[in-house]
Amino acid sequence: MPKPDSSLSAVVVSGGKQYRVAPGDRILVDRMSAEPGSSVKLERVLLVADGGEVKVGSALVGVDIDARVIDHRRGPRIETLRYKSKKRVRVHRGGRAHLTALEIIAVGGVGLATEEEEEKPKVRGKEKGKETGQEKSQEKAKARGRVKASPQAGPAAAAEKAAPKAEAEEETKGEEAPKRTARRRSKKETE
Repeated sequence: MPKPDSSLSAVVVSGGKQYRVAPGDRILVDRMSAEPGSSVKLERVLLVADGGEVKVGSALVGVDIDARVIDHRRGPRIETLRYKSKKRVRVHRGGRAHLTALEIIAVGGVGLATEEEEEKPKVRGKEKGKETGQEKSQEKAKARGRVKASPQAGPAAAAEKAAPKAEAEEETKGEEAPKRTARRRSKKETE
């Protein structure tokens, strides 16, 4: 919702509902048949306020609002229950609204300075600094602390991993072992 001292705002109708918008605002409207990333024009503008100047149309003002579709979502779950005691009447209805998220770019041609992003052809592999989907998923797994097992998994690999640990333990026996921090215990464990 635009601030009261905003220099430019408008009231627009979409899906039978009215929204007060300004350039840069994001709103949720009823589902529109437009792909995410595409531009749409909202033509049913009832009021335009530009600083102290207010333009109100009897039907429409004659100004278009440019918006960009961000994505399609579903609204919160709404349930209704009608119940009448001793009458065996129980009606349960509910659903979720289908919505479209819009970002307002310009009101009447005046709006935010936007950089038009040129669509680049997708290149598979590591050409031009691009990564494959498998490499991206591996990076995400590493970020979450999950790493795939090595290809030589088995008892032999476990023995190889245990050997360096045993040597390290023998070396540190003469030295003081670092203190471990005690883990927090729940009430059930302490009782």
